[in-house]
Amino acid sequence: MSVHSFAMPQSLWAATAQPGPQTPPLTEDKQVDVAIVGAGYTGLTTALHLASAGTATCVLDAGEPGWGASGRNGGQVIPGLKYDPDELMKLFGDEKAEAIIRVAGGAADEVFKLIDRYGIDCDAVRQGWIQPACTPAAMRAIEQRAQQWQRRGVAAELLDARGAAARIGSQGYLGAWVDPRAGSVHPLKLARGLARAALHHGAAIHGRTRVTGLKREGNQWVLTTEQGARVTAQRVVLATNGYSDDLWPGLRQTLIAANSFIVSTPVLPTALAQQILPRGEVCSDARRLLLYYKKDAQGRLLLGGRGPFSEPRSPDDFNQLKRAVTALFPQLEGIGFEHHWSGRVALTRDFLPHVHEPAPGLSILLGYNGRGIAMSTTLARHLSGHLLGASNDLVFPVTPVNPIPFHGLQRLYLGAGIAWYRLLDTFG
Repeated sequence: MSVHSFAMPQSLWAATAQPGPQTPPLTEDKQVDVAIVGAGYTGLTTALHLASAGTATCVLDAGEPGWGASGRNGGQVIPGLKYDPDELMKLFGDEKAEAIIRVAGGAADEVFKLIDRYGIDCDAVRQGWIQPACTPAAMRAIEQRAQQWQRRGVAAELLDARGAAARIGSQGYLGAWVDPRAGSVHPLKLARGLARAALHHGAAIHGRTRVTGLKREGNQWVLTTEQGARVTAQRVVLATNGYSDDLWPGLRQTLIAANSFIVSTPVLPTALAQQILPRGEVCSDARRLLLYYKKDAQGRLLLGGRGPFSEPRSPDDFNQLKRAVTALFPQLEGIGFEHHWSGRVALTRDFLPHVHEPAPGLSILLGYNGRGIAMSTTLARHLSGHLLGASNDLVFPVTPVNPIPFHGLQRLYLGAGIAWYRLLDTFG
């Protein structure tokens, strides 16, 4: 794939972010302590912590900082994982689960502390996350979720149907829970801010520099780029997440890289903006194929959800989301849409983040399953501590690179799964 294929895609975020820092392509060979492939939140946060500790660090990306999911997501900073605390206790046992719960539960804190520490201008707002229920079964599940976090000291709220309608501006939900730890950012501004901070602390970042080869030579790694320049490093971090290719054998096949589509309205008139999420929370509902939405800093409404598996080919691919906007908010009928775009969500087979160390000096961190802003930032700090020798706590156990069986059929079975979940959401 040519470097010209990695131009920043059009989106609301690309249209409203300040220009990113200069990250010119790598044109000459370089030797560093740690080379990082991928300039998203994982790679940039790892680079920032390493460079701040005086480690010679180089980040390489086929596009530019924030080109992938880090610059295209819905901007929701939500702590926790897909599993509730009690489920994690069953999966990992008491001691390990409590550590995971503590880290995942504090993941939003990590993001906002990082924003404050480095003065990153990214429209950060921390008004909480609303998760409303569409069915009685979903309502029971979110009641249990809220209670589990309340037992762990979180000031979670439960809302009935009337309370949910008032906080969201949409009728029809049976109720909701509110997690006050969550918040909102402009995701591309955050990625570019992390890049600026990493550069300021001495990291090198090279955009439009696709890594095409990775091999071990003696006790060092050699990365070969599309332009022919080479980077030699003691350690390598692969932070490519949903845009992983075949740089490391089998890695791409450990993930299902599902497309998430987003549409955004023009800036809403004040009267309408005051009706929808008037307190500034973010929202994602408890459907199996969830819809997620929020307002940006200027008052546009964004709504995202699952789209076709393939990359969008025309504006018609976004029609289902446009219909969802007016189904949820009939008051927006005829408001129109300014932007539509998509990005890949990296789904793992067990819906947990994965840490791999398949060879000496090679670390891989990926698989955030829709919680990428909070979890990637948090786990990257733990990874950097591990690389610096300051901590062996990677939070999640190191696992082998195990491809998903019949991964080549993922479009077929993911499409079938989406159709089945849509049916369950409708009737269940």
